[in-house]
Amino acid sequence: MSLKEIASLRGLLGQFLLLFADCFASCKGRRLLGTYVNGLLSDLQRRNVEAIALDQDVPPRTLQRFLESVKWEEARVRDRCQHLVAREFADPDAIGCIDETGTAKSGKHTVGVKRQYNGNRGKVENAIVNVAASFTSENFHCLLDVQLYLPEEWANDPVRRKQAYVPEEIEFQTKPQIALEMIDRAKGNGIAVAAWTFDELYGRSLDFLSGLDKRNEAFVGEIPPDFHVWLEKPRKHARPRKAGSASPRTKPRRRRQPKSSQVQNLRKYSPAFREQKPQRYRIKDTARGAEVWEIRWHTCWRKTHDKRGVSTQCTLIVARNVRTGEWKYFLSNQVPGRNGWSLRGLLRVAFGRWDIEGCFRECKEELGWDHFECRGWRCVHRHLYLTILSQLFCARVRHRMSKKNHFSDGELLTFEQVRRAMAQVIWTAFLPPSSRRRCHEKERTCQTYHQRRNAQSRRSHGKTRRQRLARLGINPDTIKSVDPKTS
Repeated sequence: MSLKEIASLRGLLGQFLLLFADCFASCKGRRLLGTYVNGLLSDLQRRNVEAIALDQDVPPRTLQRFLESVKWEEARVRDRCQHLVAREFADPDAIGCIDETGTAKSGKHTVGVKRQYNGNRGKVENAIVNVAASFTSENFHCLLDVQLYLPEEWANDPVRRKQAYVPEEIEFQTKPQIALEMIDRAKGNGIAVAAWTFDELYGRSLDFLSGLDKRNEAFVGEIPPDFHVWLEKPRKHARPRKAGSASPRTKPRRRRQPKSSQVQNLRKYSPAFREQKPQRYRIKDTARGAEVWEIRWHTCWRKTHDKRGVSTQCTLIVARNVRTGEWKYFLSNQVPGRNGWSLRGLLRVAFGRWDIEGCFRECKEELGWDHFECRGWRCVHRHLYLTILSQLFCARVRHRMSKKNHFSDGELLTFEQVRRAMAQVIWTAFLPPSSRRRCHEKERTCQTYHQRRNAQSRRSHGKTRRQRLARLGINPDTIKSVDPKTS
C-alpha cells in the first residue's frame, strides 16, 4: 500500500458511508454512524460503546442512544451491504456459506443467552449464538447477514422478551429455519451464488436440505457420519397375492423400502467405496502449504423432509486428509457431469467453508464483533450490522489495492493491514500535514515489513508441508487441483 493509497483511505470511507445516508432519519444519526465505524476501525483494545465514545470524544450516553433509540433502519443498512456486494462482486463461481458463531456472556439478561454449545470455544457454556451467511468470490469474502438465535425458552417467556425488547413478530426458529430466511433475503437483494455450503448442524436437517431443493439452490454441505442415504434408488415392489386371497381388484400390498445406511458404514463396507480407487486432490493453498485430500464419491438418494419420500439423485463425497487421517462426508444435490458441474467444482464448494471462519476471525479480532455490552434485541443487531458494514469496507479496499493474488509474492494485503492503516488515518486526521506524513510513512514501512515476513513465512511453511507430503509419496504439483489456476 503506497503513501497515496493510505492517505486516500479517509476519503474512501467518507464516500462509502454516504451510500448509507438514506438509512438514517437525521444528520445526527449519520454523524454518529461515522463515529461508531471509526471506533470499530480504531486500535482500541475493547470496542464497546463507552470505549468508542471516549476515544472519539463523544458523550457515552449519546452513543448508547444511537444503538437504543435514535431513529435509523438497521435492516436497510444490512440490505444495502448486500446490494453493494451483488453489484460490485457478482461472480458465477461465487460460494455462499451458512455457519454460526458463539459469544460467551455472563449473567442471564442479554437477549438469547443460555447454557448452550459455543463452537467458538468448543464447549457448552453461558453464551449467545448468531447464525450468519457469507459470500466468497475470487480474492474477496465478507459476511452478508447475521441473526441472533433466540432459544425456545426465551421465545416463550413474555417477561424476558419484554425486558430485552424482543419484537412481537420474532418467534422461535431453529437455526436451519433462520438460515433459509437469510438465503431468501440474500436472493431478494440480488445475491447469486453457484452453490451454498454449510457444516454438519445444517447438513443433518432434512427440512433445510429440502428447503434448498425447493428454492432450486445448489448445495454441497457437510453431513454427520450417521447420516442415512441409499446408494441405489429404492423402489416399491408389489407382493404376489396368496392363493385364495381377495379378488384381483384388491390393491396389492407393497414391500417396505430397503433400509438406508449410514454414510460411515458405506465408506467402510460398501463395495462402491471400498473397491473405488481414491483420487487425490490439492484442495487449497493455505498459509501453511497445500492441503491434499483423497476423494471417493458415488451417486445416492436421501429421505425427504417428511421422511416418507425419496429425494432426487444426489452425490455423496467421502474425503480423507492424507496427513491427519481426518474423514469428512459431503452431500450435494448436484451430480458431476450434469448442469455444468464437475467433481472439481463440487469440491471447491465443499471446502469453501473456511472463508466464513476467516470472516468471523476478522470481525472478532479486528472489529469488536463480540465486544458489545448491550442487552436488547435491537441494540445487539445494530452493533452486528455495523460490524458487517465495517468489514465490507475493509474487504472492498483490500480487493482494490491488492496487486496480485498469490501467497508467496507478498503483494496480497491482509485484512489486518487494511484495518491498521485505516486506524492510522483516523488517528492522524487532525495532525499537521508533516506529522501526518511521517505517521503514514511509518505505517507503510510497517506494512512492507509484515508483507515480506508473511511471504517468507508462507514459503517456509509451504516447504515444510511439501517435505511431509513427499514422505507420503505425494507431489502436490502433479496431482489434480480444485483451483484451476494451480492445476
